[in-house]
Amino acid sequence: MSNLNDLICLSQRYGRDPRFCIAAGGNTSVKDDASLWVKASGVAMGTVDEAGFVELDLAALRATLTQALPVDVEAREATFKAAILAARRNAEAGLRPSVECAVHAAFPHRFVVHTHATAVNQVSCAGDGAKLARDLWGKSVVWVDYVDPGVTLARTIATHVAKADPAQVLAMVWQNHGLIVAGPTLESIEAETERLVAAVRARVPAPDNASEGDHVLARRIAPALRGALAAAGAPGIVRSVVGGSCLSLANDARAPEWSSAGPLNPDQIVYAGSFPLWLNRAAGADEAALAQHVRARVADYQQSYGVLPRIVWCPGVGAFAIAPTAPEATVIAAMAEDVARISLGAAELSGPRSLDGAQRGFIESWEVESYRRAMSVAGNAGRFAGRIALVTGAAQGFGRGIAETLIAEGAHVALLDRNAAVNDATATELGDRALAVTTDVADPDSVVGAVDAIVDAWGGADLVISNAGILRAGSVTEQDPAEFEAVTRVNYLGYFHVVRAVTPVLAQQYRTNPAAWTDIIQINSKSGLQGSNRNAAYAGGKFGGIGLTQSFALELVEHGIKVNAICPGNFFDGPLWSDPERGLFVQYLQTGKVPGAQTIDDVRGFYESKVPMQRGCRVADVMAAIRYIVEQQYETGQALPVTGGQVMLN
Repeated sequence: MSNLNDLICLSQRYGRDPRFCIAAGGNTSVKDDASLWVKASGVAMGTVDEAGFVELDLAALRATLTQALPVDVEAREATFKAAILAARRNAEAGLRPSVECAVHAAFPHRFVVHTHATAVNQVSCAGDGAKLARDLWGKSVVWVDYVDPGVTLARTIATHVAKADPAQVLAMVWQNHGLIVAGPTLESIEAETERLVAAVRARVPAPDNASEGDHVLARRIAPALRGALAAAGAPGIVRSVVGGSCLSLANDARAPEWSSAGPLNPDQIVYAGSFPLWLNRAAGADEAALAQHVRARVADYQQSYGVLPRIVWCPGVGAFAIAPTAPEATVIAAMAEDVARISLGAAELSGPRSLDGAQRGFIESWEVESYRRAMSVAGNAGRFAGRIALVTGAAQGFGRGIAETLIAEGAHVALLDRNAAVNDATATELGDRALAVTTDVADPDSVVGAVDAIVDAWGGADLVISNAGILRAGSVTEQDPAEFEAVTRVNYLGYFHVVRAVTPVLAQQYRTNPAAWTDIIQINSKSGLQGSNRNAAYAGGKFGGIGLTQSFALELVEHGIKVNAICPGNFFDGPLWSDPERGLFVQYLQTGKVPGAQTIDDVRGFYESKVPMQRGCRVADVMAAIRYIVEQQYETGQALPVTGGQVMLN
């Protein structure tokens, strides 16, 4: 199709702008005399490419507008779905066309672009929307009263476009739904869309977003929410949306009444649920009171609606987006912003109009929308599904291997490392369940900032792996004291800084979910179990780390936190040993730690020969120990050797 590439470019531009589309909402199409190409259901406009469009037989699709259908709603929708699936020319691709494909077929115009433009929806979701539309746009826009999407909407639209001129652009505003613009060229559609949006923006003042939300309170609430939701059976992500339009809505005394009346549009139902949960800002006098309030509100919500909330509002803060995965939380956070902007804009015009019970019920039970939501968000499965892990020193070496394995087994992993460039690249490679946070564990403020960033993005943590470490070998009589101190700051004090910063978060989760324990694991070393010649700084810090582990374990058990250490043997293939400039093989060769060694291979062979199993430790060995510690509910304060028999406990 010659015009498809141009349509893809326009689709991506609108799809990447949350003021027009969120997730898989909205759709676009182009047609010729025989076929219609429409975006597939569940495919996001922001990333759609040629493979994301479905080609349909235009005549067969238009026939659905007049074919006889059963009276029963479920049978009607099933028959309609079967008809549009049968119209596919490339059914073997396995894609479902947008449910609105019949709407697109009803237009004689070559191009049809459907968006959920926030500005337009401030009018479509206003109580007096039809009159407002006439006042704002005159007769140039067709107003369509709300009807159920699918075949009912398609046939309603067909009656409006029967006399349309395909050479002229035609715009329609669907009540509580969105905007559709059809025209002979994409340029004409863009111009008309901008004209309509500009008219609303000139009439509706932008919300006052200057006020800063309470980030400190948000960081106290988010872990409590994670715990309460996990206790109710929904572990996952709590994304904070502090300030902005969400704060403006949360602070509006009218907003709880608006939200209790029902959702504004189908997108809100599909991605964020029909009703939000509201928290009382004043309930956060202390951590215990806050935890009790959050736990009670979540339980009340579940009892009332039979599900758990996806959006939580709190005055003074804004909103929290609740989801099983980070990509889905991103969608819900964007939906919260959209709900806030539409509600506030509609309030400026004539007051928000919500979908009524019957309209809401149709969307909630409609298989088509359930499919769209399921297709548009990432799934989450595996041994660590629903868990959030924090790994320090995660950009490379053991840390990267641990993070990569945890993600492969379903976890979300925050990568903390001071090498920003490498850490960012690693997170990009590991995908959308990895979060890069530039962190220097030797700097307590940097660590606190990193934990804050993780709580803002994901709500808390379940597993903390203190892995960051450096090694500077040298004789006690020759080593620069500054090098000794640098090793101690990272390997010993860094572990303390991490535990100090993360403990309040884990403790708050436990207050709302005493059944769920969390884990702190230090990746120590065999050098923490026995001394290391000409390596006093490293061994001393690691010995101290085991002392910290035992002490932390005694203190933190009352908060449901298990603290253990893993003492791996040498990871010969990692950068700590193999880096050609700073690796231990190079250092040990230069300092003469291995008598008679002339090459790096000599040094490596010397150390491999010390291991009864004749090899170095691997990431898989450490991961087996991590799994054991996490799953073992009756162990804390231990130092577990993973050394191939090189170091054995007495």
